[in-house]
Amino acid sequence: MGTRNNNSKGKTNLSHLQGVKGNVKKMGKQTWIDIREYIFIAFGLFLYAGAWKAFLLPHKITGGGATGVGALVYYATGIPISITYFSINAVLLLIAIRTIGLKFSLRTIYGVAIMTFFFSVLPQAVQGTFVGKDDNFMACVIGGLLSGVGIGIVFLANGSSGGTDIIAKVVNKYRNITLGRILLYCDVLIICSSYFLKFGSIERIVYGLTAMAITTIAVDMVINGVRQSVQFFIFSKEYEQIATRINIDVHRGVTILDGMGWYSKEPVKVITVVARKNESIKIFRIVKDIDPNAFISQSSAIGVYGEGFDIIKGK
Repeated sequence: MGTRNNNSKGKTNLSHLQGVKGNVKKMGKQTWIDIREYIFIAFGLFLYAGAWKAFLLPHKITGGGATGVGALVYYATGIPISITYFSINAVLLLIAIRTIGLKFSLRTIYGVAIMTFFFSVLPQAVQGTFVGKDDNFMACVIGGLLSGVGIGIVFLANGSSGGTDIIAKVVNKYRNITLGRILLYCDVLIICSSYFLKFGSIERIVYGLTAMAITTIAVDMVINGVRQSVQFFIFSKEYEQIATRINIDVHRGVTILDGMGWYSKEPVKVITVVARKNESIKIFRIVKDIDPNAFISQSSAIGVYGEGFDIIKGK
């Protein structure tokens, strides 16, 4: 009896230790993911601030968000954009913490702090440094593209630059208005306000709206380009080898479906795989190496949610 009890205790302790090790490993992995995301947020905000300092501000182009308000104040009074940007976000963050909660605000606080730092330390280029002195349209295009790529990287890392993002979150909590529509209204209002500071210059409004459109397109391209997924249906007699290789080499789950060839009336096995678009080349190579005569169907998946892909999000 004593030996059995000792064995039972030993097995229990071993299982407990394995569970602790598993939890520690998961915590370490999650910590690394968080650190990596904070690094990407900083890099994206660096691109965004650099776009403003190098192209938009020197050519007096107005954008949306708190940065756009800071630009308007800078054009009118000469107050550095970093001061206005930080002041606006400090007030908005206090409102957000009380209405939305601290969890949403943590990364926003980090983003605001990093953005303020970059706006403070990055020197503003002299007009004509990177594009022609009077080439405002090119400055608008390049500035909008760079800022869109930067914000896209921030969004991929689950970050936020504050500003109208906070306003949109707060309004969305109490009113049935989509986040995108709120952001659009705020940005258009800010850009059109430049009409009064530029002594009736419609040209500046057009440049601002163009930069906003390019930024939006660039954000969508960055996010959709990384998250775009594909679905495969693979018909092959060597389905076991192909499925195993995809598991091991691509690290993707595989499902085997039972089917029947209607012409031959023979049963067939169908491999179905959902993967990222940039992983499709690996899958094609695996199939070609094992069964060059396999039949493959590839299609784009609009949205894929679950382990290894995007997280299912509610309203």
